[in-house]
Amino acid sequence: MPNLMINADEAINAICRDIVRHVDRAGTEGVVLGLSGGLDSSVLAALAVRAVGPDRVTLIYLFDHDSDREIAANASLLAEHLGLDLEIRDISGEMRKRGVYKPLFIRMLRLSSVVARISAGSYRLICGETPFKTTLRVGRGEAIHPWYKKLLFGLTMHHVDFGFSQRHQFRRAILEKVARERNLSLIGAANMSEARVGWFVKDGIDDLPYQPMTALYKTQVRQLSHALGLPPSVCNQRPSPDMAKGVSDEFGIGHDYQDLDIVVDAFDRGLSDSDIAALGFARADIDDIRDLMTLSDWKRRSEHEDPPVSGRFGSDLREIAS
Repeated sequence: MPNLMINADEAINAICRDIVRHVDRAGTEGVVLGLSGGLDSSVLAALAVRAVGPDRVTLIYLFDHDSDREIAANASLLAEHLGLDLEIRDISGEMRKRGVYKPLFIRMLRLSSVVARISAGSYRLICGETPFKTTLRVGRGEAIHPWYKKLLFGLTMHHVDFGFSQRHQFRRAILEKVARERNLSLIGAANMSEARVGWFVKDGIDDLPYQPMTALYKTQVRQLSHALGLPPSVCNQRPSPDMAKGVSDEFGIGHDYQDLDIVVDAFDRGLSDSDIAALGFARADIDDIRDLMTLSDWKRRSEHEDPPVSGRFGSDLREIAS
């Protein structure tokens, strides 16, 4: 099995240097970021503190009615671990105004995580693909056929995707306002795994101009979390978009990050589908991941600064670690 490990110390030092460069070039007083309590934002927060010092880092947790309490606990734990105050804001009122909680299907999702699993499984069985893949088709302007697929999507997963987008775009707007008012640089925690398959909201909190980890796989970001000495509950948590009970990143995407990262890396290596299948992956999964990368191309058209480090095949970080 391919080794995706990187030289974590070199990656940490390079990202910290780049955060300092970014702040100095912008002439700001420090950085601000949204701390969800998830792996990526926790790693970025730790890197920011190491780069510019705790006095110049502002952490803001933006929760709403459906936010996961375990993730919220990790946000508080991480802030305490870093010796920082955590600003907490409730965006439920705005989400209510935007109609995020109104659909019957959204109210049903609150009952149990089983609702999400049954509905997503049924959708995949009936429509032949995950709800997430359909959202990518809709976003790029494809007409949804046949009629029953369009109807089922409109009654169910459309509402989940709408709420996901509204939360992330509003969170970005709040953080941009804070950055302007306090003369801070807004930095984002997106990673390469999410970016390559489109598991993010266009123009949302994971689509910022400056995101120093967008060339690191999710598995590599997790490696950094251990190297930084973050609390075990943060390092080992299951990635979640924090939008509905039972909906983790991997459940929504349809693939575990470890498998996703290996297959995407194999594409970068130029391996054939037969070679990838020989690693233990089903042809259907290989095809599906390729489809996600293709269908999400419209999401990757925003302007971003080049990240300071890369964990892709052939990078210095990979060579140093091998």
